Amino acid sequence: MLAAAAVALLVVMVMALVRAMLGPTIYDRILAVNVFGTKTVLLIAVVGFLFGRPDFLDIALVYALINFISVIGVLRYFEYSGSRQKGAKP
Repeated sequence: MLAAAAVALLVVMVMALVRAMLGPTIYDRILAVNVFGTKTVLLIAVVGFLFGRPDFLDIALVYALINFISVIGVLRYFEYSGSRQKGAKP
């Protein structure tokens, strides 16, 4: 059952990558990358449980924090770079 969950997560991750490459706007692409990161955390947790390695959960938590902070940073970057390109004052 856990192997089926891992395969399903891999399918969803591929779908998120396709959305990240084909997204019409930059925000769709960022959201798809965030979904990919979240599914990666779930996959790490499932693989850790499948192999009986509870230390994988620590790795998954660290990866989740890095994913969250990086998405916030990228969104901030595009928020401020977009306002400068339009001629607005920072």
